[in-house]
Amino acid sequence: MNAVPSPVATWHQAGITVTLSLAMLLAALGTSIANIALPSLATAFAAPFGAVQAVVVAYLATLTVSVLLAGRLGDRFGLRPMLLLGLAIFALAALACALAPSLPWLIAARALQGIGAAFLMTLSMALMRQSASAATIGRAMGLLGTVSALGTALGPTLGGLLIPLAGWRGIFWVQLPLAAIALLLAATKLPREPGRAQVRPPSLWSVLHWRLLPNLVVNLLVAAVMMTTLVVGPFYLGMALGLAAGQVGLVMAIGPAISIVAGMPSGRLVDAWGAGPVLSIGLALLAIGAALLAMLPGLLGVWGYGLAIVVLTPGYQLFQAANNTAALADIATNQRGTVSGLLGLSRNIGLMTGASAMGAVFAWGVGTSDLAQATAAAIAAGMQLTFVLATGLMLLAAGTAWFGRTRTAQ
Repeated sequence: MNAVPSPVATWHQAGITVTLSLAMLLAALGTSIANIALPSLATAFAAPFGAVQAVVVAYLATLTVSVLLAGRLGDRFGLRPMLLLGLAIFALAALACALAPSLPWLIAARALQGIGAAFLMTLSMALMRQSASAATIGRAMGLLGTVSALGTALGPTLGGLLIPLAGWRGIFWVQLPLAAIALLLAATKLPREPGRAQVRPPSLWSVLHWRLLPNLVVNLLVAAVMMTTLVVGPFYLGMALGLAAGQVGLVMAIGPAISIVAGMPSGRLVDAWGAGPVLSIGLALLAIGAALLAMLPGLLGVWGYGLAIVVLTPGYQLFQAANNTAALADIATNQRGTVSGLLGLSRNIGLMTGASAMGAVFAWGVGTSDLAQATAAAIAAGMQLTFVLATGLMLLAAGTAWFGRTRTAQ
């Protein structure tokens, strides 16, 4: 006979879940909220696109190089205290961004914020895995996938609403109360880990093995494509279709809306069907969605863009739940921070690739790095080229995942 959780235990678990979800939301929000402000920053600081793009890339770069360190420190000194440290760094950096008097100051503050976000993203996943039962791992990973996708996709929407009201500084001021709430919840709701500081985590090479590599490679490729939508989308919607900033934000809210609906069911499917089948379905939808982004906007305008996102976003949710579950399911307690860090590292290298390399492909397709001077037709051509390449990346991801499952089955 299965034991029924007590109301106290259920309430305690809910507190942990809310805390970790908010921490993950903050890290993901920081990833994308500055994207829609790039045109405003270019005007405010009289800087070219390449210079203001560093506001996005600096965050992603420090997040990328810090996630593995965050995981190792979590395994060494405890996941909870390191998450508290990350939240404090994130909040202080958001304040520095909001007060930035110059573009170099803003870029430096964003770099510091990326370090804090590395702790939030990595340790939230490790703590969620630690608190979840074996029968609910998929749902736990599905929830974090929902929150991560929601935060990443919500950034441009929230930014589009804030910039007309408070200018570009508003996108950083809004992060401060959220970070303060998360810090308070983490200090009061997360259980302590007695004696953890005396446990030395295993070596990195003992954790990183060939069975984990396909999960990491596919994670990188998918993240690159998702970031591409967030970098290219605002330019296409605003400059090719002529939408105002608020309208751009509303169109890009399609992704968050779908994420809210699809995230938890994705985790439940993983628990019911297993990670392998759900991973395949997710990658198929991602490939189809990327192909539709290359074709439909040119035919149907904003409706074509929205339809492609309707296909792409559920694919990402299914992929996130399945891939994270497969990577963390059988990991020892003193290795979860490190494996979460490796997942974060691969994801963030992908995000950097989407923001920089795929952004460069977009600019090359447009025909100029000065996008403000480009015609609507040139912007549309650049978007089409970029998502043809993104479709190829998703096909490569599907092949990599299939190869990994084949090797595991042998």
